[in-house]
Amino acid sequence: MVKTGLAQGVESARFTVRSIGRHLGQFLTWLLVSTSLLLSSTAWAVGPQAKIRPIGFHELPGWSSDGLHDFWPALMGNCSVMRQRITGWAKVCKASEQVSGGDASAVRQFVETWFTPHEITDAKGTRSATVTGYYEPLLRGSRVREGAFQIPLYRTPKDLVNVDLSSIYPEIKALRLRGRLEGNRVVPYPTREEIEKKGLLAGHELLWVDDAVEAFFLQVQGSGRVVLPNGEAVRVGYAEQNGYPYRSIGRYLIDKGELKPNDASMQSIKRWMAANPHRRDEVLHQNPSVVFFKEIGNLKSNLGPLGSMGLPLTPRRSVAVDPRYVMPGSLVFLSTRVPNVGAAPRDPGQPFQQLMIAQDTGSAILGPHRSDIFFGTGNEAGDVAGRMRSEGQMFVLLPNP
Repeated sequence: MVKTGLAQGVESARFTVRSIGRHLGQFLTWLLVSTSLLLSSTAWAVGPQAKIRPIGFHELPGWSSDGLHDFWPALMGNCSVMRQRITGWAKVCKASEQVSGGDASAVRQFVETWFTPHEITDAKGTRSATVTGYYEPLLRGSRVREGAFQIPLYRTPKDLVNVDLSSIYPEIKALRLRGRLEGNRVVPYPTREEIEKKGLLAGHELLWVDDAVEAFFLQVQGSGRVVLPNGEAVRVGYAEQNGYPYRSIGRYLIDKGELKPNDASMQSIKRWMAANPHRRDEVLHQNPSVVFFKEIGNLKSNLGPLGSMGLPLTPRRSVAVDPRYVMPGSLVFLSTRVPNVGAAPRDPGQPFQQLMIAQDTGSAILGPHRSDIFFGTGNEAGDVAGRMRSEGQMFVLLPNP
């Protein structure tokens, strides 16, 4: 569920298209990390300004209080990918076949036997982490334009062009430039404002929903479910993007003096929009980026959306990280606080100290101390995720040699 971000964490966002130079640097770092891990079960690479230090499990705050009751299924799914990619994980996953996943004490012993926790610090020795949250939205919609369903979710337009130069420059295989053809030139694709005002994508509607703001946040989250009038729930996921970097509407409202930085959240943005419907388009058009969707038909309804590893995300066990510092698929232990459902904006929340798996990424999740918790599907998950922004500590658990 790769996402697009609200500036300063007001929105978690995925699929932001950044400069080719920045992407190239991240890709080369990822290539180095992947290669080193494939060559050795203990090799590890971190960003140029980060360090890791092995510690004991007793130094993980709250380790003994994590019940681990729903962790094992997520780990088994993780093994389906990691055992084929990383040498050290092949041995771990083989050993897991002898463990009773329903026995919390057996799971804890397994983790303590096969992994070593590591503390991550930056060049200044900083240990604190910034933790945000995201979720899978639930919208109301229809396959045809009717009644209240007037807001389109678009499929990938036929004239969207991806420029792929990987055959000439293999090092940029993961990068794509997007636009459209104008004669023999590739030019920028229309912005959100141009698409909506001029109706440029008529005929490319995948579904119709009843709320423009909810449709916007569906693009921010990257995937979701749309409930049709007959009760059928259609899952949609990211298919493409029009090539523009994400621009935060939360930051726009803060800069205009409409929201206070400390009170900015998805919920406060929605409340402001509801109170100022005449300015809705003005605000939404500040973000030129448009996400195009595809229908996801081969994923069971009881599973979460797919993360960047192609695996279903598990609520409160899957986390998005910066892959330059934390290898995708790694075990991560988080110690922070999360909001209570339906609580007041300044509610202190409750402790959250859990073992998680780095199964997703996000363009707003940058640095060794950034993480983004997946909270699940629907309004309750959205209530928590939209207000989640806390300091905490993040540790990575590496397989033992």
